[in-house]
Amino acid sequence: MEKVKAKKHLGQHFLKDESIAKAIADTLNLEGYEEVLEIGPGMGVLTKYLLDKPITTYVIEIDSESVDYLNENYPKLHEKIISKDFLKYNIKEIFEDRQFGIIGNFPYNISTQIVFKTLEYKDQIPEFAGMFQKEVAERICEKKGTKAYGILSVLVQAFYEAEYLFTVDENVFIPPPKVKSGVLRLRRKHDYSLPCGEKLFFTVVKTAFQQRRKTLRNSLKTLNLSDNLREDEIFNLRPEQLSVQQFIALTQKIEADGV
Repeated sequence: MEKVKAKKHLGQHFLKDESIAKAIADTLNLEGYEEVLEIGPGMGVLTKYLLDKPITTYVIEIDSESVDYLNENYPKLHEKIISKDFLKYNIKEIFEDRQFGIIGNFPYNISTQIVFKTLEYKDQIPEFAGMFQKEVAERICEKKGTKAYGILSVLVQAFYEAEYLFTVDENVFIPPPKVKSGVLRLRRKHDYSLPCGEKLFFTVVKTAFQQRRKTLRNSLKTLNLSDNLREDEIFNLRPEQLSVQQFIALTQKIEADGV
């Protein structure tokens, strides 16, 4: 079968450097789970190295041409290829309540949506690794006090230890993207339960960063906080000045205020 042609509308850029594919596969430490899901395998450049590992590999691929290619070239994947859109697919159909890892060279146009969906399944995903647009990978791993620090940084790091591993050049892809790529690894914290309401925490973080140049006193006005709470010194800060733990503490204060 001929090789698959990259489709622009799917954001496909096929990695051609085998050493980088192996390095990405090797980012997984495989602790706490025996199955892994690769998102967007394309022609299987990363998949082949996952299949060598002592885990069960599943792949999810929306492109029917890629699915045909994988079926023809990777017999080990038979019955393990999910021909669906990851963002719309109920992962429990495959994994039920079991733990599993996630990995992939993620399509840049939906990579942040992939991260948000992963957070919905954090109880089942102890490890997440893969390649993003460099700017997005850095944003996920960023610490407080910078322009890159934002919603993604706080929400991911509330539950996972985030580590930026290495940068990948444009010329190792077909076709080459217009930006560099970055590989990261997320490892779920041993205690990742929040001491506050999770839904409210997400609301506070998202609302704060929607007007990131304003102080929290102004950006969180829509939450109808009491005048007494709004006098707390933390409301003098802008969202990028708060660490993840400070956002959790802020949510606890808002919770106690009756929101």
